[in-house]
Amino acid sequence: MDQNIIIPVLGMLTGIIIPLGVFVWLYFEGKGKRETVLEISKYLDDPAKLEELIGIFEERKKEPLDYRRNGVITIFVGIGLYILGYMVIGIILEGIGLLVSTIGIGVLIAGYLYPNTGKELTSAVEEFEKK
Repeated sequence: MDQNIIIPVLGMLTGIIIPLGVFVWLYFEGKGKRETVLEISKYLDDPAKLEELIGIFEERKKEPLDYRRNGVITIFVGIGLYILGYMVIGIILEGIGLLVSTIGIGVLIAGYLYPNTGKELTSAVEEFEKK
């Protein structure tokens, strides 16, 4: 086999192997949790307790995204890209940095326009009801 073709072939295989590896890893990570819930549910008669048990094993966040926090992070990533482009790489990365910062500003504004936490929504509804 020609040595010039080994690196491109390995690069293409990496694009297949990594997603499959992540899929298998996530499957085996969740397998024990699913088996545990199934075994415990055999002995529970109360559906409320079963729902509570499933809620314990569920790892997803219950709170919505904080757009203001994400906006600030995105703005500073854009600023970092801009500075890197200005000092080292060139005008293309400066443009990308400005684009990312602009997206961050939009996300930050969206965070202030649309309250997303339960406390913010409750206070917004209470203020509206007072009027």
